[in-house]
Amino acid sequence: MNPSDAPAIVRPASPEDLPALGRLGALLVRTHHGFDPARFIPAQPGTEHGYAAYLGTQLREPDVVVLVAEREGEVLGYTFAEIEGNDYMALRGPAGVLHDIVVDPAHRGRGVGRMLLDATLAALTERGAPRVVLSTAERNESAQRLFARAGFRRTMVEMTRELDDAS
Repeated sequence: MNPSDAPAIVRPASPEDLPALGRLGALLVRTHHGFDPARFIPAQPGTEHGYAAYLGTQLREPDVVVLVAEREGEVLGYTFAEIEGNDYMALRGPAGVLHDIVVDPAHRGRGVGRMLLDATLAALTERGAPRVVLSTAERNESAQRLFARAGFRRTMVEMTRELDDAS
């Protein structure tokens, strides 16, 4: 069997996955910065390590979900989500918040993102989340299509203005 034909599995992330999570987290930062450099932070030399270190602190938190999709030991993507209580600034009650979902570009378009999303929604449901909210970059149309196919609806629009802008 060709390794790319083997089924991907989704499982909880482990400390051994942290280097891959750091690499994918830095990819997420670079991608967003590419969408809008004035809005999103750039990746720095320590971004991979910092992302991995942060996610490592979250692996055992009871209200946090960090999942990876892997095929034959290779991490293809991950999600990071958590249960939050009332958020008066966001005008919402308790919810699961999907912070990150990213799939390595070499493995996109093969259902890995949907597998990760479905598994994350199931894990958040098991932890009692009554709803799940997420934000996606305006220019990330493929992610928006994935979320819409999974039943998400638009509820907020973020708008940004740089204060040094003369407009």
